[in-house]
Amino acid sequence: MRGVAHQTIEVDVAVCLARVTDREGRSGPMAKAVSNHRLHALLQEAGYAQARAAFARQVNLRGRADGLKASYDAASVYWWLRGRRPADPVPRVIAEVLARRIGRAVAVDELGFTADGHLADLGLAFAADLDVTRSTVAALWRHQVIDQNALAAVPFVASCAAEAGWRWHFDARDTDASHCGTRRVTLADVDALRACQQQFLDLDRRHGGGQFRVFLSQWLHREVGPMLHGSYTDRVGRQLFAAVAELTGQVAFMTYDVGEHGYAQRLFIQSLRLAKAADHTGFGAHILANMSTQAVYLQRPGEAVRLARASVDGGRSRTHASVMARLHTAEACAHAIAGDALGCTTALRRAEAATEKITGADHPVWVGYFTPAHLAGTAIRCLRDLGRPKDALAYTEQALALDESSVRTRALHTALIASVHADGTAAEPDHAGRLGNDALDLAERVRSRRVADRITDLARRLAPYHGRPTVDRFLHRARAYTQPVVGTVIE
Repeated sequence: MRGVAHQTIEVDVAVCLARVTDREGRSGPMAKAVSNHRLHALLQEAGYAQARAAFARQVNLRGRADGLKASYDAASVYWWLRGRRPADPVPRVIAEVLARRIGRAVAVDELGFTADGHLADLGLAFAADLDVTRSTVAALWRHQVIDQNALAAVPFVASCAAEAGWRWHFDARDTDASHCGTRRVTLADVDALRACQQQFLDLDRRHGGGQFRVFLSQWLHREVGPMLHGSYTDRVGRQLFAAVAELTGQVAFMTYDVGEHGYAQRLFIQSLRLAKAADHTGFGAHILANMSTQAVYLQRPGEAVRLARASVDGGRSRTHASVMARLHTAEACAHAIAGDALGCTTALRRAEAATEKITGADHPVWVGYFTPAHLAGTAIRCLRDLGRPKDALAYTEQALALDESSVRTRALHTALIASVHADGTAAEPDHAGRLGNDALDLAERVRSRRVADRITDLARRLAPYHGRPTVDRFLHRARAYTQPVVGTVIE
């Protein structure tokens, strides 16, 4: 498995490192890494990532139509991707060329040329230097506090997730995690962080990521940032990095839950880097699984499979049964979205086997949420997507066997089960409508984009059955629920 994960991830790493190309697209060894990831993402979306000369020609042609004497080439695009800003009105011309190719409006502010363009790069790198990591993660928390909207629109950069996974696997171990600063940090301070962590985990499950995410970021910025820059030994430093990795991973998941995927990706990458410094192998594998889950959500099957395989490979034989069960469920979801039925069912069997080995005390706090109910929810989604609704519904009772604190998961599972009843030749729309109303009762208690999206998906599946009282009641409530959630409630 290690060889496969290394090989597939390394292909994407080559993209992220952005080796220099000449006008004919040939690569050279002396490249500068891409720094304008906003423009890079737009070029990929427009199909110009490997056709920079063609893109430059289109900019020249569009500019000449406006009276500009433009003569840009592939080298010009190379430097735009590395921080240079063309003079006005060229950014407007670039936006128009991209908009015509992509088929939607592209604002000049999306190009990464504006003064806040540096935020598009913040947190994407899996830094070799721990001082850089300390500063980067602290900056991510700070920006969440001082300007909640600044990082909300940063792009998701798939190749950087792959690079982070590759480097977590194969970079050398950090030789020294100590630091010299003004504030002395002890193991007692680390224990205090862990005590707070449990509270945030519980709040997230009960209320969704949108409710307490900013509060957690404020606390990290105010209390934990100074600790990272304090004085501590190597032993204390590794424990500190482990605790901070877990807290950063928590705010990353909350940010993913509210739909800010570019910012969530950056937090996941920094959490992974901190886990590397802490020798926190199991948690690093867990973060890779969360990154795979995000890729599933974003409909990126290739990336999802690569990250899931890397997580399983990294966690195997070195972590708890509950963690391995979680990793295999992420792998099953990735294979399902990729249409690999055999890979999916194999991963589900491995997850079931790992779940059977879980004992009452056999889990770290950050994976304590995982129960057979979570595995059952994964099985329902996978089997539904593979066209096996009868097999999916066999997991219904188990998927709803959740404790009171798992409000968001119960909402997600209830809507998911309803979606299975809404489809196919044996559809039961009235039952699906009743379940949909139950899901809405739960959804109104949480602030979660994922829950809102699942309600929207169920409404789409039930729309052909309008005219039935139960279905109509659900559809009416769903419209009233999803509009404010998408528009203003979620931060």
